[in-house]
Amino acid sequence: MIHVGQIPATLATLAGLNQTLARMSAFVWGLPLLILLGGTGIFLTWRLRLIQATCLGRGFRLAFLERGSNAAGDISRFQALMTTSAATIGTGNIVGVSTAIAIGGPGALFWMWLIAFIGMATKYTEAVLAVKFRTTDGAGEMIGGPMIYLERGLGSKSLAGSFALFGAVAAFGIGNMVQANAVAENVRQLCGVAPPLTGVALAILTGLVLLGGIKGIGKAASVLVPFMALLYVAGCLVILAKFADQVPAAFAAIFGGAFSTTAASGGFAGASILLAVRMGVARGVFSNESGLGSSPIAAAAAKTDEPCEQGLVSMIDTFIDTLVICTMTGLVLLVTGAWKAGADAAGAMAQTAFSAGIPGGAGAAVVGIGIIFFAYSTILGWAYYGQKCTEYLLGGRAIKPYRLLWVLAVAVGAGVKLPLVWNLADILNGLMALPNLIGLLGLSGIAAAETRRYRESIKGTSEGGR
Repeated sequence: MIHVGQIPATLATLAGLNQTLARMSAFVWGLPLLILLGGTGIFLTWRLRLIQATCLGRGFRLAFLERGSNAAGDISRFQALMTTSAATIGTGNIVGVSTAIAIGGPGALFWMWLIAFIGMATKYTEAVLAVKFRTTDGAGEMIGGPMIYLERGLGSKSLAGSFALFGAVAAFGIGNMVQANAVAENVRQLCGVAPPLTGVALAILTGLVLLGGIKGIGKAASVLVPFMALLYVAGCLVILAKFADQVPAAFAAIFGGAFSTTAASGGFAGASILLAVRMGVARGVFSNESGLGSSPIAAAAAKTDEPCEQGLVSMIDTFIDTLVICTMTGLVLLVTGAWKAGADAAGAMAQTAFSAGIPGGAGAAVVGIGIIFFAYSTILGWAYYGQKCTEYLLGGRAIKPYRLLWVLAVAVGAGVKLPLVWNLADILNGLMALPNLIGLLGLSGIAAAETRRYRESIKGTSEGGR
């Protein structure tokens, strides 16, 4: 029991621990991991013969035009894609892009594009392996993802267990409490509702969706994700139309800043090429999660008998997340000049940009509503990821307790900020990538063989194999 006189010392200890975790998080998400993620994407792009470019159109058709399937699985391909997108499209698409450009300059957006392009090959490979090695659990539902293909494909239970452990715990930070706090804060700003009340309501809504399992999450995601993405992109397009004369200059700044030192007024002292690369790659990976191993868990639940088709569908998530939504955010920040406010104002940049582009409070409302829906959908998507990781470790009996703990964490996260918990989750989130990347590299031959077989099977069709 802590006495009153011990409180200052205890707080100092917690503050010191938090600083240590923050430094560890910066190390884990440092240059070595980013190089490993990027290098894996480049290797897979080469080994799969530029799959993300040659089969992009087919991926879109499979995702949005061919939803019906009687194959084994729990949800449709479209619902699997929307569940993945629900988890990846989050606050990083707004605040993350703001931070990347504020620190790394406009050129950071170019490097976000590049890491997203090669990341599409990574996400394709993750989904191919997830479907190929998936199995069913005690309830007859699909279970797949890195923990399964690391065990059944690579033959390493230790790597599989480490991924599942990192994923189960990290989910509470990156996919739960951080997002719940973002929802509560934006509801407070828009409606004046106290965060604890928002937390209770959010917990109830989350619990109701989770009662339906992956089918409930898939149905909710298939409604939420298209709505929130279209609303946000529409708002961005309105602003870009208003500042149409600034769009060419914005693209010039992006390409110019990617390969040269950038300087600007308004508190932005300057950013080197290396900083632009690092911020673009880091925020790009953090946003679309290619290589982290989270999205293939949802891909494994899709109704399909063809691993490569789900791979093509899954890589569309990275395209939408970074090449569409993050690009929209970046362009709006550039054309309105909001990015020049400097790194200290990164959190409010999007609000400033949208208020300048859509006056009368409507612009700020678009950002606030966007963050609310982005964050809530992330809570739902990561709930499934964490649940499956926990199920792998502890069995089906752990599902209900995990869901209950998840709902309680939503309520707590909405009401209070816990930087210590968040920094720990960031560390574990980064560590998830290590066993997953080992699996992707070790099993890349299987993914390449599956892709060659699939290309042969569709050769000569009306789609010409594209």
